[in-house]
Amino acid sequence: MNFLKLIRYQNLLMLAFMQLIFRYGFLKLQNVPLALTEWQYVLLVLSTVLLAAAGYVINDIFDQDTDNDNKPKDVIIGKKITEAKAYNIYAALNVAGVGIGFYLSNVISKPGFAAIFILIAATLYIYATSLKQMLILGNIIVALLLSFSVIIIGIFDLYPVVDQVNQPIMANLFSILLDFALFAFMINFIREIVKDLEDIEGDSNQGMKTLPIVLGMHNTSKLASILGLIPMAFLLVYINNYFVANDLIVTTIYAFAFVVAPLLYFSVKVWPAKTKKEFRKLSLLLKWILFFGIISIAIITLNIKYNASK
Repeated sequence: MNFLKLIRYQNLLMLAFMQLIFRYGFLKLQNVPLALTEWQYVLLVLSTVLLAAAGYVINDIFDQDTDNDNKPKDVIIGKKITEAKAYNIYAALNVAGVGIGFYLSNVISKPGFAAIFILIAATLYIYATSLKQMLILGNIIVALLLSFSVIIIGIFDLYPVVDQVNQPIMANLFSILLDFALFAFMINFIREIVKDLEDIEGDSNQGMKTLPIVLGMHNTSKLASILGLIPMAFLLVYINNYFVANDLIVTTIYAFAFVVAPLLYFSVKVWPAKTKKEFRKLSLLLKWILFFGIISIAIITLNIKYNASK
């Protein structure tokens, strides 16, 4: 259990589930060829999960002092797992993740794509050791890495089988993946700010320069509230232009109930929030908004199939 807690197994399961949803709730239901076989796609998911797990481990190694201030009961490294063992776990996860990535890159005859996995591992290390302490930049890096877990699906499953005949539909599918990647980026960027609000005391004690420390808790809460309205505005336009315009009634109701309404609730509640408990709940809410937003790709696909069958 200590190992599972160390690698944030709940987050990894959600990441894997979201990637599987894109494959089996979206791409497999389109009339297009895919580059990876079933088990090769599972390997792609596994590689992503392993690298993310390594990122959590290295982050905890360098955050021991901060975590002892922010969440002393949840600290694992130094208490339940030695730092030396944690480094070994980190190395093993990275080697396995990059190794699988190297194999998959050769499977699709794009050996240079192995650099993507090396770059992800390196970025997570640099983030944990230095970027995390830089104002806003650390938040952006984490949000970008999550959104890239969506884009990498198109890189490995769509791009290798693009030809002159299917190029228009492949470009459309990749565009949809980019839309969801942008959504994931915006929600996770806001969530990282909320997590900084939750950890302001420990971060301040360690001399970090997060947004709440620089702007103050109240101003940062207001900023998070305003930022929450941005993806909501984009979603309203998206719903009107694509869902309503194409008579996707079920998808429209789903999007309002599980994404737009919770986002509005978040923006209202985060403005006056002050306590660690409030920020923790709002951070969890954003995680569920992200989850339900990603799930909507399957709802959209099934709604289109249902309309076509009538």
